[in-house]
Amino acid sequence: MANQEHLNILNQGIPAWNEWRENNPDIRPDLKQAKLSGYWLVDANFTGTDLQDADLQGAHAHQVHFFSANLQRANLQDADLQEADLIAADLHKANLGRANLQRALLIMANLHNADLGEADLQKADLRDANFNKANLAGANLDEADLQGTTIQLPA
Repeated sequence: MANQEHLNILNQGIPAWNEWRENNPDIRPDLKQAKLSGYWLVDANFTGTDLQDADLQGAHAHQVHFFSANLQRANLQDADLQEADLIAADLHKANLGRANLQRALLIMANLHNADLGEADLQKADLRDANFNKANLAGANLDEADLQGTTIQLPA
């Protein structure tokens, strides 16, 4: 369950959230199981945030900073994650179906067992990411950087 204080700050808007993050760099925000479906999160700082099991379906998360965030089992289906920073993010079993990940940074991201069906990963930086047993059916990987990426498709 999300920390209600953290959720209240986020609900004040992205400028208030980012200011709180800047003033409290030692706090790891807890937004586990938060219902953020359809939220406007453009340019939000979620670095290191725990978003495990959060619902971000259809969220507008263009240029969001998810560096080293915990997004295990998060629902990001149909989310706009263009140019998002997902470096070293844990997306184990996350639902990224039909998500827009164009030019996103997924360097060293853990996408083990993630659903990326029909996701748009055009020009995404996927270097050293783990896609073991991930669903990539219909995903657009045009011009994506796959250097060092581990891909073992499900049986």
